[in-house]
Amino acid sequence: MSGHSHWAGIKHKKALIDAKRGKEWSKVAKSIIIAAKQGGGNPDDNIRLRAAIAEARAVNMPKDNITRAIKRGTGELDPVEYEEVLYEGYGPNGIAVMAAGLTDNRNRTAPEVRKIFEVCGGKLGQSGCVGWNFDKKGVIEVESGEKGEEEMMDLAIEAGADDVETLEDAYKIMCAPEAFDAVLEYLNGVNIQPLHAEITYVPRDAMVIDDVAVARKAIKLTEALDEHEDIQNVSANFVIADSIMEQLEE
Repeated sequence: MSGHSHWAGIKHKKALIDAKRGKEWSKVAKSIIIAAKQGGGNPDDNIRLRAAIAEARAVNMPKDNITRAIKRGTGELDPVEYEEVLYEGYGPNGIAVMAAGLTDNRNRTAPEVRKIFEVCGGKLGQSGCVGWNFDKKGVIEVESGEKGEEEMMDLAIEAGADDVETLEDAYKIMCAPEAFDAVLEYLNGVNIQPLHAEITYVPRDAMVIDDVAVARKAIKLTEALDEHEDIQNVSANFVIADSIMEQLEE
């Protein structure tokens, strides 16, 4: 029995890993499809497609899957129509949440997103209810080992970016959405490959969470939204106090 139970546990863990990988691949595939549809299927002429392919490789997406996604975007294979969706709502303690996505069935996605908010102690709101507290930005992350902080700042500003934030092991470069492609092109020209690149929503100010229970609920909500297959990125206006993070990590 113990051997059976052990194998059942392994299968369960593998299923969870495969499911997560499948969702990651699905999201990246959508990014590739949209990039190919908007700018063509040749990565040499489409900087956004190059960035999407790089991200696909970073999550170990098979080459055949990448090729299929490109062909679906150009209409050569099983063309699919995705539309952009944006959901705004409130989380625990009134935190503001924005979830942007791509879907081929808005009538399916909206109720599923609403349920996630409700189950996680939040509420889906009307369009514009929290959007005033966010700015749409191009966000590009690169490894901090690529360049020194000052050099990276100079390169980013020269490329057309607005700001550079130093993270633990990466730089976060932010720019206006209309400058996104040009910044990517510039970084590629100086042999800097992004870890991640997207146009997303950045909060103007942040609410500090200093309660463990609220922090857990906020994390649960944002993670659940992020795991939804149709949601490409999630933004929220909270930060968790260091003392609370220490308790969560224990």
